[in-house]
Amino acid sequence: MSTRPPLLFALHGTEDYAARVARHMGLELAEHEERLFEDGEHKTRALTTVEARSVIVFHALYGDDERSVNDKLCRLLFFCGAVKDAGARNVQVVVPYLCYARKERRTQFQDPIITRYVAALFEACRVDRLTTLEVHNVAAFDNAFRIPTRHIECAELFAEHFAPLADETELVAVSPDAGGAKRVESFRRALERRTGRTVTSAYMEKYRSNDIVTGGMLVGDARQRTAVIVDDLISTGGTLLRAAQACRNAGAREVHAAAAHGLFTGGPEVLENPALDGLVVTDTVSPFRLDPALVARRLTILDSSTMVAAALAAEYG
Repeated sequence: MSTRPPLLFALHGTEDYAARVARHMGLELAEHEERLFEDGEHKTRALTTVEARSVIVFHALYGDDERSVNDKLCRLLFFCGAVKDAGARNVQVVVPYLCYARKERRTQFQDPIITRYVAALFEACRVDRLTTLEVHNVAAFDNAFRIPTRHIECAELFAEHFAPLADETELVAVSPDAGGAKRVESFRRALERRTGRTVTSAYMEKYRSNDIVTGGMLVGDARQRTAVIVDDLISTGGTLLRAAQACRNAGAREVHAAAAHGLFTGGPEVLENPALDGLVVTDTVSPFRLDPALVARRLTILDSSTMVAAALAAEYG
């Protein structure tokens, strides 16, 4: 087996994130080119020889002002197929944000299960392993892929950030719906380990039908506590704000929130809402939809690249 380190490639839009991971691993990014043709078709190829090498390809699969999520997915799949054709020994994909992870089950008659279809596309392009952070439903993610996967939780990262709050008040970890209870329990335990103090938990009642959300009861005690709401992502922010207001109504002293992926498709409303004392996300998605001045004033962005680098180094070290 080769003892040479893996080659790391970062497709357009993920270069900064991948470069930070590479630095933590003591490596540099390998060279590649991306070309766009007049008719909208494209090609991406490695400029570094990949034959008999382990290859890691980084690409965050969220749509932005330049490329749609589908365009990014297509480019990633084609590049992985190309390096396999060029003789790469194995190919691992690192997607800090995995697209279509929320459509992991049928909620209506004849619904698609798109997470499973995305998994099949990676398998068809002969990807050997996929690593991602904080998916919507871990069990569905595990069941969708037949190739090896690695799921990195953000519980420890968030616990490190919020631990100082325990010096001033009792804490309660809050899930914005019952489905996120396991995620919040991981965070609650991590917070207890870091603070050495008891952290209670609570969750919001939530029902969804045809994009209409109902239910407003907070199950658990937030009275005179600092509430920390934890979720996998922020899209419009509506779910998060419902939970924040419920904590306020229940007598919480302060309300903070954390989510791994900040999509902010609803614009700045969630950041500007007085129900939240603070909002934390990681760097898996660039906050390109928000005013930089508002981001600097109201949003805390945590660096997740160290966690990813540690996981990869343990595998290839």
